Amino acid sequence: MHFDLNRTPSARLFADARQIIHLALPMMVAQTAQVATGFVDAAMSGHVSTEDLAAVSIGSSIFLTTYVTLMGLVTALNPILSHLLGAGEHERIGAVGRQGLWFGLIIGLIGTALLFAVQPLLRSVLHLPAAVEDKTMLFITGTALAMPAAMVHRALHAFAASLNRPRPIMVMSIAALLLNIPLNYILIHGLFGMPRLGGAGCGWATAAAFWFNAAALFCYIAANRHFRPYGLTRRVDRPDWRALREFLHLGLPIGLSFFVEISLFAFIALLIAPLGALTVASHQAAMNFSSIIYMVPQSISSALTVLVGQRLGADDARGARRITGVGIALGLMGGVLIMLAIFLWRSDIIRLYTDDPRLIELGASLLLFAAVYQLTDSTQTIASGALRGYKLTRVPMLIHVTAFWGVGLALGVLLGRTDWLVAPPMGVYGFWTALVISLSAAALLLISYLARQSRLRLTAPSSALESPRELDVHR
Repeated sequence: MHFDLNRTPSARLFADARQIIHLALPMMVAQTAQVATGFVDAAMSGHVSTEDLAAVSIGSSIFLTTYVTLMGLVTALNPILSHLLGAGEHERIGAVGRQGLWFGLIIGLIGTALLFAVQPLLRSVLHLPAAVEDKTMLFITGTALAMPAAMVHRALHAFAASLNRPRPIMVMSIAALLLNIPLNYILIHGLFGMPRLGGAGCGWATAAAFWFNAAALFCYIAANRHFRPYGLTRRVDRPDWRALREFLHLGLPIGLSFFVEISLFAFIALLIAPLGALTVASHQAAMNFSSIIYMVPQSISSALTVLVGQRLGADDARGARRITGVGIALGLMGGVLIMLAIFLWRSDIIRLYTDDPRLIELGASLLLFAAVYQLTDSTQTIASGALRGYKLTRVPMLIHVTAFWGVGLALGVLLGRTDWLVAPPMGVYGFWTALVISLSAAALLLISYLARQSRLRLTAPSSALESPRELDVHR
């Protein structure tokens, strides 16, 4: 599983590493800006009232689950566009990009419908005070209006990243975050003639920020001379339903993989709720920090999807296999550094969230689990991104379902809430133990599958892959 790195000159390896970092760093900053938006929403609503914070927390979890799942569908555009660029089929990139915008818009409208449809169901199961429920639904309504812009932005994100131009994505994401802060304040407090929405105003500010982000990135791509030869904005095409079906064919397994992963953490949060406020707060602090440092392997994963796709499009299977190995090596090096930092400063990290000594002690002990799974989480995340570059999505989806739900969730319940395997139940530690095991299982299965498929591609490119049929988008 060394991906032929031992037979590659060091100069070539360093060149590949620089290319990955050049693409991954702006993506990491952009993703961090998006994560920071949720932090800002929670912090600003928490200063209004506990009810407002509760409404934003619940509404954000519903929105993020929908957003991340549908984002997975649109992520199918990354390997498709990257393959075209690598193959030198520049005249088709604009046509596929225009169909990608239709795809993002349609998926976004479906997301809007889902967020409106789920509200009556939520009211029937939440059993919260009426004021909290009303604010939650108002928050979700605002974010529902963000979904079309959010998915169109992901289509534009795929277009820019696949053409090796991630910097505008980063700049626009930072600008959207900076816009979100004053919009939150205005809508929370009802300034300048706007309605006073309280914490629910954060959902409507999110919608405005997403529309700004999508419009700004579109205008940049339309005006920038690097993108002009590809003709994304040269004309308006009608939807090509065959092309959209191919996007869906590739994207559905990715979306389900994203849903399985994000739902695992959401279900764990619900299952530990009966263990008490101290346990829940410690878990949330440790998990929030884990989600921030996860941006490192996630950005390398996104970069590999693009770079592997470009090399395969250029019929350079050996180069795709090599840069996959370099990406995994970079992720492991980053994982080691993060792991050591957590071991050394875990208590100081939790102090950023609280000054309660009991919460610091429990949260720091949970961060030890996070330190342990850094290497396996990095491996499974980056391997998944490389496999998307190969247009291999169905087997990774099955691996994620098995590892995250079959091991992470089921084993977590057995260890944490029952005495079937251990007595007494391990509580929150049981869930984190199962999390470590599930990530290790996913890493082992995904890296094995990736090594085998990348090796097969060297000799049997046409039969080794489960890629969809060739797109026939009208020029």
